[in-house]
Amino acid sequence: MQNKKMKIGIVDADLLDGKGTRFPNLAAMKLSAFHKWKGSEVDLLTSWLWGNEYDHVFISKVFTSTKIPFWIKPSEKISLGGTGFYFDNAPSLHDEIEHIMPDYTLYDSYIKERIKSGVKASIFYEYQNNSIGFLTRGCFRKCPFCVNKNSRTVQKHSDLFEFLKEDRKAICLLDDNFFGYKDWKKLFQELIDTGKPFKFKQGLDERLLTDEKCEMLFNCKYDGDYIFAFDNIADYYMIESKLELIRKYTSSKNIKFYVLVGFESVDVTDIKNMFLRIELLVRYSCLPYIMRFRGNHNSPWEKSKFSGIYTTVARWCNQPKFFKTLSFREFCEADRYRCKSLPASMRSLIAFEKEYPEIAKLFFDMKYKQHATCNHDKQTSGWDRTTYAISLAETCNYL
Repeated sequence: MQNKKMKIGIVDADLLDGKGTRFPNLAAMKLSAFHKWKGSEVDLLTSWLWGNEYDHVFISKVFTSTKIPFWIKPSEKISLGGTGFYFDNAPSLHDEIEHIMPDYTLYDSYIKERIKSGVKASIFYEYQNNSIGFLTRGCFRKCPFCVNKNSRTVQKHSDLFEFLKEDRKAICLLDDNFFGYKDWKKLFQELIDTGKPFKFKQGLDERLLTDEKCEMLFNCKYDGDYIFAFDNIADYYMIESKLELIRKYTSSKNIKFYVLVGFESVDVTDIKNMFLRIELLVRYSCLPYIMRFRGNHNSPWEKSKFSGIYTTVARWCNQPKFFKTLSFREFCEADRYRCKSLPASMRSLIAFEKEYPEIAKLFFDMKYKQHATCNHDKQTSGWDRTTYAISLAETCNYL
């Protein structure tokens, strides 16, 4: 790293793509902090057009789907970094940058302008109120769709004081698999001892839950929804047992699960797997969040005959106010009432139901409020769970 005072530009590429992002780029904030510490002037660049005044421009990208101008190439004056560019082979920051306190002021001018233009201040809650960082990094799961697929273990990454700012109201952890770390309990107690609410933004591995972990997790000062993942139908019965455990410790906390679709296949089996996982989560009063797989250069589900189903189910599930009140069929019919012609959602439903009536019969009229219950051993609103379980097993006999 050069010691001379420079003028540095930093680009959060995800911020400039379409609707932008609601979360700050941690690497960008660390780069800013480091170069300010070196005495350089640092600007957050909010367009792809900048002059020759900058000695160097750092461009960071988290998401592979984020688009950048074709002329952006690494050079003597431009550095590219992040999983959005390199996926699982993204180069690490130098230690002196990685372990510096992030520059939480980097986005201040941008936020001020956005709010002035009419954007709700609440969108920038995490920018302005969270201390953000990693306590641990890595994972042992080796999931082929994940940026951590080459990782083998979970290791301690940094101390809490490296990114904790006392004037910030809450703590946001980006750990890959926190409960996979051998000394998770010690680190968890350190978070509790701050007295601040905290959360794990990337989610937690519910397969590692135990009574001890649930006792601490569901009795701490947690910030927002608890987030887990249900990526593979093969984990169905394990997830069910962990849902039992979760609801043993909390009957009212908001629990959300990321549900990966369109990765192993984009055929009717994947659609059936998706609805099976949604149904199981609803049975335990949990909310599914549909994650349609996006690779480096392709998203196979977009070219699938079921692309309309993937899109509409994601719209339905990922908006809790609709998911909690409308069945999938009712959600599509609501689209129909808003449109003069038959909407794509309704066309997809009709075509799928015609070809696969048995799947539609099981899932398309399921409603959260009728189907969800914490005491799932009892019938709810006349729902015959024994008959349903038999029907589900017969239709999906590969479970």
